[in-house]
Amino acid sequence: MIVRIMGEGQVKLDDAHFTELNKLDDELLAEMESGDDEGFRRTLTALLDAVRRLGTPLPDDALEPSELILPSSDATLTEVRELLSDDGLIPG
Repeated sequence: MIVRIMGEGQVKLDDAHFTELNKLDDELLAEMESGDDEGFRRTLTALLDAVRRLGTPLPDDALEPSELILPSSDATLTEVRELLSDDGLIPG
């Protein structure tokens, strides 16, 4: 799957990694619902770090369609709320 981190670029992620990423996404959703800004910031950073660590960056000149778009690390809780679906940032 091709994942875009807003403001950074794209990475290719193997589907096998989505169990780990979904756990972080569930935590992020719970923190957002409770208004836990500190927890939100910590978990968003962990989620983006995991995507960077587990994924393979695509070249800057690659223009692949992104199947998933994640917010930048400096996104606010309000901005991320606008991106959310009922499943969180990562469907499934």
